[in-house]
Amino acid sequence: MPEDKDWEAYKVPPTRTPVSERITSVPNPITFFQTVFNYVVDTPVTFVREWIERQQAKNKSYYYHQKFRRVPDLSECLEDDYLCFFEAEAQWRRDRLVDTEIVEIVRERLGACKQREGPNEFQNCAKERELLAQVTKAYQDRYGDLGVHGNARTCLMKQKHRMMEERKAQAEAS
Repeated sequence: MPEDKDWEAYKVPPTRTPVSERITSVPNPITFFQTVFNYVVDTPVTFVREWIERQQAKNKSYYYHQKFRRVPDLSECLEDDYLCFFEAEAQWRRDRLVDTEIVEIVRERLGACKQREGPNEFQNCAKERELLAQVTKAYQDRYGDLGVHGNARTCLMKQKHRMMEERKAQAEAS
């Protein structure tokens, strides 16, 4: 549809909103309160917020790069040090999540290699297959048979029993 430049043919109807005419010399109280609010409340709050944002922009910290300090292992905690027990448990849970992700990443790399190589996967993906075998064996040795409700104490006991069995096997072999 071409634009019609003849404004006289399509006149806009007059608006029914009356134009406010100032009759008094007294200022409008709404305008006065808006100005007071702007200078008393809004401007300081905006200034403080912008200052905080500038400070945060200088020191950006990313939550997904959070680094926790290493805490003593459960075997290093004193007998009644419940805070140490709690921290060791939290450290163990983080370590378990990291180890689980390592296994998943290695498994994904092997899957990608199999997909990429096709029928030659047995020759060309031997390194990835060996790495996956090592990583899963280490994960199974540390966390296997603990179940979903495993914790640092049961993991420590499992490691202790495994070490005792290895010593017993060495003593019998000697």
